[in-house]
Amino acid sequence: MDLPPLPKPSLALSIVVPCHNEAGALPLLLPRLLNACRTAAGENFEIILVNDGSTDPTWAMIEKAAAAGLPVTGVNLARRYGQQIALSAGLSLCRGARTLIIDADLQDPPELVTEMMGLMDAGADVVYGQRRKRPGEGVFKRVSAALFYRLMQTIGDHALPADAGDFRLINRRVWELLQKMPERQRYLRGMIAWVGLKQVPLVYDRAPRVNGRSNYPLSRMLHFALDGITSFSVVPLRLSLWLSIGCGMLALLMLVYVALSWLFFGTIRGWTSLACMMLFFFGLQFFCIGMIGEYVGRIYLESKQRPLFVIDRVIGRS
Repeated sequence: MDLPPLPKPSLALSIVVPCHNEAGALPLLLPRLLNACRTAAGENFEIILVNDGSTDPTWAMIEKAAAAGLPVTGVNLARRYGQQIALSAGLSLCRGARTLIIDADLQDPPELVTEMMGLMDAGADVVYGQRRKRPGEGVFKRVSAALFYRLMQTIGDHALPADAGDFRLINRRVWELLQKMPERQRYLRGMIAWVGLKQVPLVYDRAPRVNGRSNYPLSRMLHFALDGITSFSVVPLRLSLWLSIGCGMLALLMLVYVALSWLFFGTIRGWTSLACMMLFFFGLQFFCIGMIGEYVGRIYLESKQRPLFVIDRVIGRS
């Protein structure tokens, strides 16, 4: 399928902010974001706020900011799609030569955009924030995140930076490459890392959330992690193959054990252990089938080729 030509950048900087129930954070975010952008790019910038199915006054506040004459573009999605799709919707509208991706909770300081711009002036194609400290996050979340990044570095088909979220600055070349990636199971930090080119970390200390709580409960975190693994690694499929080979070898050993027991020890005991082994192997089979099903399900979703998102309304765009 031929893609339409991508627009040329008309601004120095675009900022994309996904928003889901961020009414408490937006009054704190916008002043800091505006000041940071003016320091980094003068008045030659835009802020794209994407409302991802909020149920609080988030969209009304975005409308008010856009109507006040601020360089704010409000994007209202037709329903809630999730953070990664909301980011993709905002990215599709960017007009900047460089684009900053940042969350609305102010855990990632917007003032770092000036330093990021400096690193990009020095030749970087991507400048990603690398977290040194993560206050306000529980031990389980910190440990699980660390384990996930190390796992992705081990089994992934490309290097995924450790301790780095979606907070990053990308140039227009990387932006154009992202627009050519049509997959529905979006894992943007992995997609940007896959591009390669020159990617430079900016180490910083993350701040606690300024309002509310994370929109990523454990179930969504697990789903997000599964998207990352299945989008950038086939190791789970190969693991199923190796597990089946291992089980086959174990079955041969058990056959030898049964034959020797029958020849030298008479009656074979151990019905309980036999039942446990059967349950174990059945569970292993279902695990392998489930893992294959995850990949097949993703192929099914991609094959339908539905639009990635539906935008209900765009305001404040000149």
